[in-house]
Amino acid sequence: MKIYADRAPVAARQVVTDLLVAAWVYGSITAALWLHDLVQKLAVPGQKLEGAGSGMADSLGDVGRKVGRVPMVGDDLASPFERAAGAARSMAEAGHDQQALTNELATALAIGMLIVPLGLVLFVWLPLRVRWMRRAAAAVRLRAASGGRELLALRALANQPLRRLDRIGGDVVDAWRRGDAETVRALAALELRGLGLRGS
Repeated sequence: MKIYADRAPVAARQVVTDLLVAAWVYGSITAALWLHDLVQKLAVPGQKLEGAGSGMADSLGDVGRKVGRVPMVGDDLASPFERAAGAARSMAEAGHDQQALTNELATALAIGMLIVPLGLVLFVWLPLRVRWMRRAAAAVRLRAASGGRELLALRALANQPLRRLDRIGGDVVDAWRRGDAETVRALAALELRGLGLRGS
């Protein structure tokens, strides 16, 4: 597998692009985690509400049980404390629900923030990078194979801009048909150079 080009300018551009993509991914993940933590801070009131509600419910429940032991009127005296303890438990549940909602919101926002940057990397940059690696690896194999230069020369005739072909010679197609070694070598080198690879 060919990861980087042979020619220094192309290889430098690839390395810089890869580093920028890595920095982009790292920055996107860091920003998403920061947003997640920031939104999670909105759960603090819910934590306090849950703690206060639970503590109040326990205290009121204890008082209600103690008051309920008073002979004759204990049940009547305990009833308001039991209702207040139930209300405190509802308050604790509301605090718990607020924390759960905040956690879901923080996760959704963090994922939403990552979709575009990581989508660009996975569906734009990565396919282009993999395609270049596969093409470069195939070109390197052809460069070393018997008859591979002829195939590279044919590909150059089909794909390279006319101005580049014209630089090789005005009758480049005729020379290629005759199997002129110098023309085939120049065409193959042109195709390899287009991929950032050495001609030989």
